[in-house]
Amino acid sequence: MIASRKLTRSCTVGHLRLGGGAPVVVQSMTNTDTADYLKTAIQCAELARAGSELVRITVNTPEAAAAVPKIREHLDRMNVAVPLIGDFHYNGHRLLTEYPACAEVLAKYRINPGNVGFGKKKDEQFAQMIELACRYDKPVRIGVNWGSLDQDLLGRIMDENNRRTEPLDAGEVMRQAMVSSALESAAKAEELGLPGDHIVLSCKVSSVQDLIAIYRDLARRADFPLHLGLTEAGMGSKGIVASTAALAVLLQEGIGDTIRVSLTPEPNGSRTQEVIVAQEILQTMGLRAFTPMVAACPGCGRTTSTFFQELAGRVQDFVRASMPDWKLKYDGVENMTLAVMGCVVNGPGESKHANIGISLPGTGEAPAAPVFEDGVKTVTLRGDNIAEEFKQLIERYVARTYLPKIHP
Repeated sequence: MIASRKLTRSCTVGHLRLGGGAPVVVQSMTNTDTADYLKTAIQCAELARAGSELVRITVNTPEAAAAVPKIREHLDRMNVAVPLIGDFHYNGHRLLTEYPACAEVLAKYRINPGNVGFGKKKDEQFAQMIELACRYDKPVRIGVNWGSLDQDLLGRIMDENNRRTEPLDAGEVMRQAMVSSALESAAKAEELGLPGDHIVLSCKVSSVQDLIAIYRDLARRADFPLHLGLTEAGMGSKGIVASTAALAVLLQEGIGDTIRVSLTPEPNGSRTQEVIVAQEILQTMGLRAFTPMVAACPGCGRTTSTFFQELAGRVQDFVRASMPDWKLKYDGVENMTLAVMGCVVNGPGESKHANIGISLPGTGEAPAAPVFEDGVKTVTLRGDNIAEEFKQLIERYVARTYLPKIHP
């Protein structure tokens, strides 16, 4: 049983509502050179069509800032309404001031209090960015990262710790410093006039246990919407497992309003994998529904043929490719469940639990594949065309089962 969501303030970003009991939102980030506005717009569209509901882009140079309105224009031409978040470090105060069109079209600003400025300029440049957010009525994510933690604040907390009769260990000091950085920066932003419902907080680390401890503390001490993410999660299965382990614990406790899975893509690999993983975390936990889920047999000595594996992959690809069209046509199709099973042991039973499932013959079994729809056997498939016939049955099931959407 998932704990009830932590009650936070509500924050509006573009057309989306964060916090306040709204569904957890999936976010992603481009890795293109933002100055290449066409390439960046294309990647933003790919991420949005994969299911990213917010897309963050780096704004680090005058050329990048000048490109932001063009990126928005190209997305609008492609009918992609995804809100854009500007990621600022070091020179955000200057870029937002010198490029007002950039400041205007972004839906949210991300500010890292650890590198908004240094020395005497830090408070001044932070204030300048908050004042611009107020001027353009933009929400701000105050995003702390342990790789760029405010060294003055960390030094202050370390000094305080040294005066304790029983000093905390270095890890606890770091965690306290991160939470303090987020909370103190949010308080400063409110003092400067930014409404509390325009603030989102995050405190990202790359350690699973540290992330869990930090967000538990942050959720206890603040009522701002929280953005979750394990920073620098890594590549492949390591990044997926680490992100899932951290985010699932927090989401299970009702903590988190937006999430990002920060995967390192393979060279020339698709950036959309991080979106799919984030969606699957939320869907497998029962928090959101994005696309029909396919349960598939893992295989064993009873399933020496690779056919069920190939069919499971083809069905998964077919469902994901069909979903954009289905989503426009049918209500509730994202909640559909499917099963592709490999032998008689669990095949028929698992197939009956799904909305539509197929039980393929295992090694030595009769060459027949019964199909079940809502627990009832409807047909048995045979021969070399099982994959195409099963996809046709799925298409018919969707058209017959889910109500057509009524568009205004």
